[in-house]
Order: sequence, then structure tokens, then C-alpha cells
Amino acid sequence: MVQERAVVIGAGVGGLAAALGLAAAGLPVTLLEAAPAPGGKMRRVPAGPLSVEAGPTVFTMRWVFEEIFAEAGADLAARVRLAPAAILARHAWTASERLDLFADPARSEAAIADFAGPREAEGFRQFRTRAAEIYRTLEKPFIRDFRPTPVDLAMRVGPWGLGDLWRIQPFVTLWTALCDTFRDPRLRQLFGRYATYCGSSPFSAPATLMLVAHVELDGVWTIEGGLSRLAQACADLAAERGAEIRYGARVRRIVVEGGRVAGVDLDDGERLPATRVVANADVAALAAGLFGPDAARAVDPVPAAERSLSAITFALAARPAGFPLVRHNVFFSDDYAREFADLAHGPPRDPTVYVCAQARGDDGPEPEGPEPLLCLVNAPARDGPADPEEIARCHATMTRRLSACGLTLTEEARTTTTPEDFARLFPATGGALYGRASHGWMASFRRPGARTRLPGLYLAGGSVHPGPGVPMAAQSGRLAAASILQDLASTRPSPRAATRGGTSTG
Repeated sequence: MVQERAVVIGAGVGGLAAALGLAAAGLPVTLLEAAPAPGGKMRRVPAGPLSVEAGPTVFTMRWVFEEIFAEAGADLAARVRLAPAAILARHAWTASERLDLFADPARSEAAIADFAGPREAEGFRQFRTRAAEIYRTLEKPFIRDFRPTPVDLAMRVGPWGLGDLWRIQPFVTLWTALCDTFRDPRLRQLFGRYATYCGSSPFSAPATLMLVAHVELDGVWTIEGGLSRLAQACADLAAERGAEIRYGARVRRIVVEGGRVAGVDLDDGERLPATRVVANADVAALAAGLFGPDAARAVDPVPAAERSLSAITFALAARPAGFPLVRHNVFFSDDYAREFADLAHGPPRDPTVYVCAQARGDDGPEPEGPEPLLCLVNAPARDGPADPEEIARCHATMTRRLSACGLTLTEEARTTTTPEDFARLFPATGGALYGRASHGWMASFRRPGARTRLPGLYLAGGSVHPGPGVPMAAQSGRLAAASILQDLASTRPSPRAATRGGTSTG
């Protein structure tokens, strides 16, 4: 009888969750990572004497990791230090126009009433209710379950849930829904920005992306050491449960014999036999043949026109002045429609800028000396070399936008990451950070699920179901592990009954 053995390619959060789930279930598993540390996009970069979190910075949907750790017999809170944020984010349009959103919805309502009037506060209440309804409608049959088709989704919610599916407005754009809710264009901008959390435009993304707003409004936490610390905690727990983790191990090819996965070949010539392989890589890399022709035929390619947004990031050691930064800060452009029109060609002429002040929490004393800041501007994904003049213009326009809102930065060190840099880090993506853009009501159903057309090959990561973002990518790895365990159960001589969909909730 063949000894079952799994290989997971890539120690991003999806691969970490898959390896942890398989190891905790007792399956021999080897996790291979080309980089010297786990995390994938959850990474740190140097900026002079400082180290800056240069990937995801917002931690939400804490329950995903609590359940993943619990299923492995561990407690998330005992492994990483978490603190709830009272201020979710500080938003600015000019030096005198600022609005904070709070973990306490009553405080947010009061702040919006002061900022834009009581009618808009009522709009916010309606928006929160609708966002929560969308999330509740989709959590169990979509986020927690294996990839559905539209018909599957309708069947999973049942006849009593069809009205809920219709009310979440899948055929209406997010921007249209926001225009129906808010009169103040600044609030449309603020809540439309949640589409960029999955690399999409609010003018093209469906109104169902309100669920992203619900997720953030439902709670944001900071992790001591940043999200890269969470990645290390996942890797440590996987190793404790028996996973072998090898860094500096680059996979050259997924080996196929007899029409199914047989292992992987490494760049150094070593072959690792495996009966199950989880590819925690962008689907575009598989489709482009970077793991061999057999793996390429197992998935559908992502057309360049359907890629999500990329970004230009500036990791800084800097001294800020003139603006009371909190941990998460957003500085909005004057014209959101023009900004997204510009993104069809390059970085916007007047960008919205996100600044993560990583040494700060809620309002409190300013750090002494230079502090670590991550500044992010949306940019299109594309192939080809970076244009140094374009990057310099992007830095200049970012600086002007921050200055218009009252913030000046005295930089002492800077590390820039461009879409072309992201494309080198994550090949075949053009630098797209979120896989396929969530444009149109069918976009979410075009993301592949954990199982592929190639027996023994499974997928995880932000480019597959249920979508991008740290908790969703972790959930994809959890679903990949669950798929493998179900498939193993169904092929045993006396199989246990395999129930469709879902994962343990600990």
C-alpha cells in the first residue's frame, strides 16, 4: 500500500494553515519555502536601522486563527499577543477634514454625525446593518465551505435563504450601493475603499464586498511583532505537530506519474515523493507552467486584464509632523473616480495613501526618534521593468497628498517596493497582490477551489477560494487540508462518511 505523504509548496499563510492542519491530523507533511522565513507576503523589510512590516498590516476575523490553532490543540492568545484597536482608522481629506472610525459603533455614529450630519449617521447605521447581513448570508455557505457554483450557493442557503441572497445585491456595484446610502462623497470614498482590500475598484466590484467593511467594523487587532510574527507562530506550531519545514527550498516542478501527483523536484535536483501536493502559490504561476506542464493544465489561467491591483510601497524610517497619526491612517484623493481611471494606465496623479504607523496604537504619546512607517499607493499590475521616473513621481504625488492633509515626513531611510518587485517575488502575477480582481458578480466563482483537475494536486492562497486577505487565505489552506483528509477517508477500504463542506469549529 502506498504511504501517504503530503508536500506543501509555499509558507505563506495558506500554506502554513494547510501544513498545520495536515500535521495535526497525523499525515506526514513537508512544507517547502524558497525564502529564508515563513510568511510570504507577510514580510518585513529593512529601512535603515529599523525593520518595517511591508505586507498586510490589518488583522481581522480573529476567529479563523482561533479555530485553526484550536484544531491543532493550541490557543492562539497563548502564542501571539493580541490587542484590540479602539480606533479602527483615521481618515483625512484635507488638513481640517478628519474622521475616525471606532470599534464602538456608537462612537463612529457620533463622529460621522459631527463630520457630515445626522442623516449620514443614519446612513452609516443602515450600511452597517446591510454589511452584517451580507456577511451572515455568506459566512457559512461560502467562506467556511468548499468553493460553490452559483447554483451550489443557492442550494446551500436553502429556499428560506434565497431572499437573503437577493438582498445582498450581487448585481449592483459597491459604488452604486454606497451612492444609495450616503450623500456625502467623502463617506462614499471611505467605504468604497474596502474594495481595494481585495485589489478591486469600487466602481466595478459588487455590493457584496460590503462584507469586507463588516469584517473590519467588527474588530481590528494589533499583533505584537506584526503579522510576520503570526506567520512564525503558525510555523512553530506546525513543526511541533510534526511538519518538516525547509526554507531555501525552491520547487522546480510538480512531478506527475500515471496521471496523478507523485512528488516535487527541487532546484537542487532533489526529488521529494508525495501522494498529495498543496500549491500555496498564485494560480497564475501554476497556469504559466512555472511548476511544469502537467500542473499548468490543472488550472485555468488568469487573463492579464483580470488581475487585481498591485501597489507601490515605501517602507520608511521617518519623523512625522503636523498630523496626529494612529496605527492605521488613510489620506484620500480629491477625485476618486479619476484616481481609479488613472489606475488603468499607471499610478494615480493624485493617489489615496495608506500609512501604517507601526509603533503606534490608539491616540497616545509619539515615539521618540524616527519610527517605522509603511506608506502604500495603489498601482496597476503589469509586466515589464519599473520606470524610475514614474516611481519618483509617485513618491512626489504621495508627499503632496500627505502634505495637503497636514502630514510631513522627514525620511531618514526608505525601501521601495514596486509592482515589478512584487512580480519578482511572486512570479507570473505582474505584481497583482490579490489574484483575480473581484469585478462583476461572477468573479468570486471564477476563483478555483482547493481541488484541481490533477488528482493529488490541491490549491491554497489568496488567489483561490474563498479570496484574498490574511484570514481568507488562511481559510483556503484550512479547506485544502480538509479536502485532502476527506479524499483520504473516501479511498480507505472502510471509509468514514465524508460530509460535504465545512470545517471543524473547534
